[in-house]
Amino acid sequence: MAVLWGQETEPAFHSGFRDFAGERHAHDLHSVSRTEFSSVISRDWWNILDRLAVGRSAALRAAFLASRNATSLQAELLAAGAIEPTGFASAVAAEFGLRFVARVDPDRLLMRENHRLAALKRPRGRLIARIEERGETALLVVPDGDDLDWLRRLAANPETAARIRIVPHDVLRRAIAERSRENLRRDAVHGLFTRDPRLSARIVGNAWQGLVVGALLVAVPLGLLLDTNKTLVTLHLAATLFFACCVVLRVLALTVAAPLRLPALAEDDPADMPRYSVLVALRREAEMVPQLLVALGRLSWPRSKLEIKLVCEADDAETLEALRAHGLHPSIEIIEVPPCEPRTKPKALAYALPFCSGEIVALFDAEDRPHPLQLREAWQSFRSGGDDLACVQAPLVVANFQDGLTPRLFAFEYAGLFRGLLPWLAGQGLMLPLGGTSNHFRRAALDDIGGWDPYNVTEDADLGLRLARFGYRTKTIAHPTLEDGPRDFATWLPQRTRWFKGWLQTWLVHMRSPVVLARQVGTGTFIVSQILFLGLLISALVHPFFVVTILWTIGKLAVTGTVSLSNSIIFFVDLANIAFGYGAFLALGAQTLASGERSGLRRAVVFTPVYWLMLSVAAWRSLWEIWRRPHHWNKTPHVSRRRP
Repeated sequence: MAVLWGQETEPAFHSGFRDFAGERHAHDLHSVSRTEFSSVISRDWWNILDRLAVGRSAALRAAFLASRNATSLQAELLAAGAIEPTGFASAVAAEFGLRFVARVDPDRLLMRENHRLAALKRPRGRLIARIEERGETALLVVPDGDDLDWLRRLAANPETAARIRIVPHDVLRRAIAERSRENLRRDAVHGLFTRDPRLSARIVGNAWQGLVVGALLVAVPLGLLLDTNKTLVTLHLAATLFFACCVVLRVLALTVAAPLRLPALAEDDPADMPRYSVLVALRREAEMVPQLLVALGRLSWPRSKLEIKLVCEADDAETLEALRAHGLHPSIEIIEVPPCEPRTKPKALAYALPFCSGEIVALFDAEDRPHPLQLREAWQSFRSGGDDLACVQAPLVVANFQDGLTPRLFAFEYAGLFRGLLPWLAGQGLMLPLGGTSNHFRRAALDDIGGWDPYNVTEDADLGLRLARFGYRTKTIAHPTLEDGPRDFATWLPQRTRWFKGWLQTWLVHMRSPVVLARQVGTGTFIVSQILFLGLLISALVHPFFVVTILWTIGKLAVTGTVSLSNSIIFFVDLANIAFGYGAFLALGAQTLASGERSGLRRAVVFTPVYWLMLSVAAWRSLWEIWRRPHHWNKTPHVSRRRP
C-alpha cells in the first residue's frame, strides 16, 4: 500500500487547492434561476462588485455556494479568490465615502487583552477596534458583507463617519496579533503550568519519584554486592513482568489487527459542516513547503469553512521565505511564533491555537500527505460519536518503506501500532497514545483539558492520557496519512530518543498521584498507561541484558558443560521473553500488512533483533537526556519527495 492516492506534486499550489464540495454540486448552479440569486445580492453588493470588476457569473456562483454552505457571499468570494481582503475593504470604503487605511500601528490599539484574544479567534466578518489617533479615538472597522446596511447608516452620520476607518481584515488581525504577542507567548509557555502544575512536564519529577529512583540506585548495586545470583534473578523476573505485559497487549491487539480498509462515507450536507482549523507546525522545513501545500490543497472540505495555520518560529527565516514565495490561498495564514524556550512543537501549537476559529482542530506535520477525505471521516465520527468523543486519530502509513532497512522496519512497527494496537485500545474504550500528527480534536475539549504541554516532548502521548483523565474518549478512523519514515539510523535515533524521553516524562507527570490517576481513568486505562509509557521503555532497556545472558549461558554451557540453577532460571526466563516478544511484534505487524507491503516481510523478520537493539540504544540515550536536557526537542529532518 505504498500509494493510496496520487502523490505526485503539482507545479503550483492553486492547482491542488480545489473546492471539492463546490465541484461536486457545480451543476446545480445551472439548474437554478439566476434571478433567484440576483435578488439575494443587495444593490450595495452589486456596486462593490462592480468596483472590484467581479463578473456576474462569479457573483451568482458565490451566492449559490453561500446558500448551500450556510456561509456568506463575502466568505465564498474570498475562498474562490474572486476578491481579496484589501481590495474588498478599499471598495467598501469608496462606496460609502469612508476613509480607508492600509496600515495599523499595533501600539495605538485601544483593546483589552481578552478582547484582542476574542478578536483573533473570530472568523472573517465584522471586526471593530478603537485606536488612538492624534489624541482622539477613531474606530477601525473591518466591513462585513452580510451587514452593509449597518455601515451605510453609520456613514450617513457625518460626525460618526469622520471617526470611522475602514481596514482590511488581515491588516487589523496582524496588528492585534503583534500587540498580543507577549501575552500569547506567556500563555503558550506557562498556561498549562499556571492552570494546573500537576499536569505540566515543566518539573520532571516530584519528591517521592526522586526518592524511589535514589533508593533503586542504592539498592541494586548493594544487592549485587551482597548476593549477586538472587539479585539477578529478582531483576530478571521483575523485568519479565513488563516484558510479558507488552506481549499480552500485542496479542490482544491481534484480535482486531487487519490491513487498512477505507469505508464508504455518507454524503455530507455542506450547510451542516462546521468550520475546520488545520494546524501545521514547521521548523526548518523550507524544502517541504511545495509538497505540503499541494497535500493541503487536496483536502476535501468547503474552502469557505476551512482555515489552515502554518506555524513557524519567527527566526526560521528560510522556511518563512519559502512560504511567502508562494501565492497562498486566502484560507491560509502564517503564524510566527516568538523564538523562546522551550523550542518544542507543542509550544508552537499552544501559541497558534488562539488564532483558530474552527469547531474542530486537526494537526498535521510538514511531511504529511493526508487522504483527501480524512477530514470528512473525522467529522462524521464526531457527529455520531457523542459529545464525550474528543479526538479521532487517523492511521499513519510509511510511504518510503522500500528505501532501506530502517524505513522498512519503521513501517512494519507503524503498521502494527496504527492498524492493530490503537484500534484495539479504542474499541475497548481505553486511552490512546496519540500519534504526533493526524489528530482531530473537538476545540471545546482541547480548551477544557488545557491544550498542549509545551514542556512535554511527546505531547501526543500526554494528550491521550489527559483526555482520559478529563472523561473524554478517543477513537480511530481509517483514511490515512502518508509520511516518510527516517531513512537511516542517524535520523531515526534522535527521533526515537525523544519518543522514549517523552513517554517517561508523561509517566512521571501523570504518576505524581497514582491513586488519583487510577480513580480518574479507571483500572483498564491505568494498567494500559503503565504498559505503554513505562513498560515499553523498561522492555527496551533490559532487552540487551536478555540477549547477553542467553549468549553467555550458551557459551558457558559449551565450554564447561554445566551452569548453576540460578543461571538456568535466568536463561529460560530470558529466552521466553525474547521468543514471545519477537513473536508478538512480528505477528501483529504481519497481520496488518497489505499485499503490496509484504515484499520485505522476510527482511523484517530477520532484522527484528537488530531493530530491537536499536530501540535499546535509544532508550538508554533517553535516560541521559531526561537527566541532562529533559525539554530538548530532537528535530527530525525531512526530505521532499519531489525529484529534480
